[in-house]
Amino acid sequence: QVQLVESGGGLVQDGGSLRLSCTTSGIKFDSATMRWFRQAPGKQRELVASIRRDGTTTYADSVKGRLTISRDDAKNTMYLQINNVKPEDTAVYYCNALLMSASYFGRGTQVTVSS
Repeated sequence: QVQLVESGGGLVQDGGSLRLSCTTSGIKFDSATMRWFRQAPGKQRELVASIRRDGTTTYADSVKGRLTISRDDAKNTMYLQINNVKPEDTAVYYCNALLMSASYFGRGTQVTVSS
């Protein structure tokens, strides 16, 4: 059974930092391209960061310089460090694993930025 579980969300002040985690099971993690999506209220889900099995990372232009995606294959876990958070970062953050033609999502973790 495939499981992706996000954690680390919560209430954070404008300008603060937080780290999200995505712990996985049931997939060959070290073969997966891992991604973070987010969905703000009233908006479509958007891809914000991805990391390939070889460690290559990509970011949405809107978050470059503030977000860092990383992975620990030994722990089957992916991370998203968010620095200098802004109110527009308020969203539900979803973990995604992409393997061949299969795509799996977690249930998400809420991040709320207070100004």
